[in-house]
Amino acid sequence: MRGWEAGTNSIHGDSMPLPLQQDFAPFHVLVADGDPSIRHACCAIAAGEGMVPHEAEITDAARGWLLSGGTDIVLVDESIATGNGFTLLEELRQLRPDVAVVWMTSASTVHKAVEALRFGASDYLVKPFSANELAAVLRRLAGRRHLDETSRGLRERLRHGHGMGNMLGQSPEMEKLFRILARVAQSMHPVLILGESGTGKELVARAIHANGPGASKPFMPVDCGSLAPTLIESELFGHVKGAFTGAHRPTDGLLVAAGGGTVFLDEIAELPLDLQAKLLRALQEKEVRPLGGSHAVPMKARILAATHQDLPGMVEQGKFRRDLYYRLNVVKLTLPPLRERKEDIPLLAAHFLERNSRETKRNFRLSAETLAYLVEYAWPGNVRELANAIDRACNLSSGDVIEMGEMTTSIRDSWMHANPPLRARPVEDAAGGVETLAEMEKRAILTTLEQVKGDKLMAARLLDIGKTTLYRKLKEYGVSHENS
Repeated sequence: MRGWEAGTNSIHGDSMPLPLQQDFAPFHVLVADGDPSIRHACCAIAAGEGMVPHEAEITDAARGWLLSGGTDIVLVDESIATGNGFTLLEELRQLRPDVAVVWMTSASTVHKAVEALRFGASDYLVKPFSANELAAVLRRLAGRRHLDETSRGLRERLRHGHGMGNMLGQSPEMEKLFRILARVAQSMHPVLILGESGTGKELVARAIHANGPGASKPFMPVDCGSLAPTLIESELFGHVKGAFTGAHRPTDGLLVAAGGGTVFLDEIAELPLDLQAKLLRALQEKEVRPLGGSHAVPMKARILAATHQDLPGMVEQGKFRRDLYYRLNVVKLTLPPLRERKEDIPLLAAHFLERNSRETKRNFRLSAETLAYLVEYAWPGNVRELANAIDRACNLSSGDVIEMGEMTTSIRDSWMHANPPLRARPVEDAAGGVETLAEMEKRAILTTLEQVKGDKLMAARLLDIGKTTLYRKLKEYGVSHENS
């Protein structure tokens, strides 16, 4: 340790360029060691990292510093253990759990460092150590502290409701959406909600209901694409006794049963044309006629409809009634995909981590590298994909910090579960011949690339090929791989 000399940046004396300073508020570092040369050297390295150094001998003064709240990171020599060192570590863990302690030990007493970790130390260094090693430890602890503070801030914003209902967001797109929702919710007019799968269309519908005049009445969602036409008709409009086999008693449909509440028609584009006409009459006349019935029943429900499909395009193709489209489109809300509101990803990730932490009694958080990747990823499955990926990563993680490899594996597995790979079997082409392996490979690559919105790194991972191989294949197909 006495090898420190002016003009070098190593406790061994070997030179190394000073690292860049942190891009966040400086941390206070206390060096508690009986050797003044070691204290000075460690303080110089901490200062080079953009931190505020302090030094103290192994005395009651150091103990006072540690417990006073004036420091964020402390480097403490093992000689403190000759007194009441481990007791001090336990006391620190209880009174100042936010302080990171680095235990400095000699090679012959590494077992004491391991014991110090058990008593609450965050890391240890074996003397003599290089400036590089110390700087790396300081960066790591400062980064972890910064990430914890960011996570706490996000959690506080979640607790104070930075959003509307269960929707979260701070991006300009979401702030604009919240303002529109606050106005739209006050009426009983129909609302058409458009957006890609996974953007939260049902959450928007529930927020409109919860903030509207019918909030105390039922919210009744219907998936128009999951039921047979007869069942959808009965579900929406009700039926009289004997209307069909098994109809042993009359039943009100949701449009009547909701009273002054809300009926949410999810995937409205899947509603058959004949039922579109019946829904249009119900909206115009404020009454419904049950299946098999001859008398109409008054309807008071508010109608909210949603789809991920191109409804105006379907109107032009004659696949959706133009008059019903205009009747539903009194107010149209288009939800932005997650890739267009990346500012919201840290907030959403914190929410999903908090949920998993509550359920498992753990304290999940993301490494800085993982969070950066989440912000850059294209998220073809939007918020739903982000939630599933974080849930899966938390379930599979061996520690509380979700690392980059665990998250990318989780995203890949979640994506593959939602998008099964193409079957490796011969397929007839348009000319009636059999598709070759090269053609199948090209189709698999281009389809995967399209589904992940051009994210070539993710496409390579999903296809289990190297990025260089993917680039070579794309070049063969005449597809550009720039900006990847």
